Amino acid sequence: MQKSILIIYTGGTIGMITRPDKNSLMPFDFEEIRKHFPEIEKYGHRLSAVTIHPVVDSSNIKPGSWIKIAELIRDEYEQYDGFIILHGTDTMSFSSSALSFMLDDLGKPVIFTGSQLPVSTLRTDARENLIAAIEIASAEKEGSPLVPEVCIYFEFKLFRGNRTTKHNTEDFNAFLSPNYPPLAESGVRMRYHPEHILKKDNSSKLKIHTRLDNNIAILKIFPGISGNVLDATLGTVGLKAVIMETFGAGNAPTDPWFYEKIRAANEAGIVFLNITQCTQGSVEMGRYETSEHLIKAGVISGYDSTPEAAVTKLMFLLGQELPPAEIKLLLNKPIKGEITVS
Repeated sequence: MQKSILIIYTGGTIGMITRPDKNSLMPFDFEEIRKHFPEIEKYGHRLSAVTIHPVVDSSNIKPGSWIKIAELIRDEYEQYDGFIILHGTDTMSFSSSALSFMLDDLGKPVIFTGSQLPVSTLRTDARENLIAAIEIASAEKEGSPLVPEVCIYFEFKLFRGNRTTKHNTEDFNAFLSPNYPPLAESGVRMRYHPEHILKKDNSSKLKIHTRLDNNIAILKIFPGISGNVLDATLGTVGLKAVIMETFGAGNAPTDPWFYEKIRAANEAGIVFLNITQCTQGSVEMGRYETSEHLIKAGVISGYDSTPEAAVTKLMFLLGQELPPAEIKLLLNKPIKGEITVS
């Protein structure tokens, strides 16, 4: 059966060409990608493409870009069976995480992909990534989409978007999902792992959330961190939440001044979320003495959240204008499969 797929082009390396006046890359229009990959038409699906302007390098992606994507998917939702978002790799994990929270009751595939080499280069990885993304976006079983969630497909693997992080600038396997297994793997055939894929209640209709609040900060703990650094962070005008990147299983210095500043800020209404600096593993607050004081200060565990999911989940929750107590409860629960709570 012919499927209808909407390809949304935002920019990124997959659509870059060399500037004629400089030895650097700049984005160009999606129609050039069609010229380089005429084989995508062989699927026999109805493929449509739209470019979100202005086309940007993903380093310039902002919450406003996520809102445009979410609104576009909402407006075209009934016309298409799946959506592919071509996006730069640098912030793809942020964007896929954000969209996972913003698209509520999603029942169709939204697949982010891109490439490490521009589409115009001979050895580009864009071909495999785009062709596989089309296959996944159109895949179904018994009339229902196989992967009705926001994902990233890159270098033969499909990951839940809000479980990913970019870990490599040199190799084609740019992304990791350190704490959650792949949803599908590409080989001679595409092997899906339905036990890892979110289930969809088909009785619910898509809703989008476009109110995001970016009044957050990331505080990376390091040996010798000073009170001045903490004061500068907590003194940010309008600050509502702080993501603390701590050592190991969620540990931080036990100096009395550190505890007092965190406690006072928490009592003043600032939400603190604790995630680990380690690529793999989970925060286990209270496992060591060096995290017990954080519990007393009111810090919330982020479990095995990636930094990208932590940032976008907080933006999403703060945007709902919920009281801090309710935000803390929701931070401790998986909303879209972004954390594992034992």
